[in-house]
Amino acid sequence: MSDLRIEQPDSDAEFEDWRYVHNVVIPTHILSLDEVRERAQRNHLEVAYLGDALVGCSTVRPPTADTTIATVIARVLAEYRGRGFGEELYARGLRRARELGAEAVETVVLSSNVDGLRFAQKHGFFEVERYLLPGETIPWISLRLS
Repeated sequence: MSDLRIEQPDSDAEFEDWRYVHNVVIPTHILSLDEVRERAQRNHLEVAYLGDALVGCSTVRPPTADTTIATVIARVLAEYRGRGFGEELYARGLRRARELGAEAVETVVLSSNVDGLRFAQKHGFFEVERYLLPGETIPWISLRLS
């Protein structure tokens, strides 16, 4: 276990930290603070710090009434990758998804995020589909845990 401090954001400062990591890792899909606040109402968000340094964030989209699939996404800033922080965020997200009743787990990765794709595949995810969101030019990859 690392020295990460992982918090569920509940203040604007923590929402801004979560937003910063998201927008750096996913520069094609910039979120506003209001959009992050809205996401926090329907998803489980966490933000990770090493001391006072911002390291990463995660999202768990819970299963809905229509599906038993949860989506787990771990994001780590480039300068902190390869140190096990993604592993810790991912493991916490996976536990949370199971607690929420998920029978299957998916993730999504921007196709240009080579590190994120490698991480997902290393953890047993396989590609399900590629798609473009309206107005975007870089495809997303949906992956499912085998």
